[in-house]
Amino acid sequence: MNPELPPHDCSQHAPPAAPVKKNRRDVLLWVGAGLNVVAGAMIGIPIVGYALASFFRKKKYDWVSLGKLEIFPEGQTRLATYVNPLAREWDGVTSDTPCWVRRVEGEEFQVFAIHCTHLGCPVRWFTESKLFMCPCHGGVFYQNGAHASGPPPRDLYEYKYEIRNGELFVYAGEVPSLANPNI
Repeated sequence: MNPELPPHDCSQHAPPAAPVKKNRRDVLLWVGAGLNVVAGAMIGIPIVGYALASFFRKKKYDWVSLGKLEIFPEGQTRLATYVNPLAREWDGVTSDTPCWVRRVEGEEFQVFAIHCTHLGCPVRWFTESKLFMCPCHGGVFYQNGAHASGPPPRDLYEYKYEIRNGELFVYAGEVPSLANPNI
């Protein structure tokens, strides 16, 4: 480079820029990209919502009446049903949740979730033997809910209960499970 010559300015000799014309290919490219964004949002938003829902969902528990104390004779175990407070109107009869109520004596009760602690099959009460038995894998529980034999890893789940104005109430909502046994 010669220091005596002034620097060369290329912009003086360049032709003016032609206006950018949109052709059919560019328009279709933008339309396709836009449709991909919409499709991605339609798929992605529900997935993200599902993944994050457990962090924002409030668990709803409520005291639910099982009925008057008179319907539960002393020393007996009876099947009772309550409407789950988590139910929605379209749940229909599936919102009716059964439980076993054992009246020990006076105002002392035990209210058991109906499902086995092994895999959740519904246990049955046998009055003659005073045992709860699971038909799926042979789990057996004593009348106080204690594990007697078979594969279940623990005793039957018990609900908290209260007595108000001559009625038996249980603290219900989510059904107890191995992941959350102390509801």
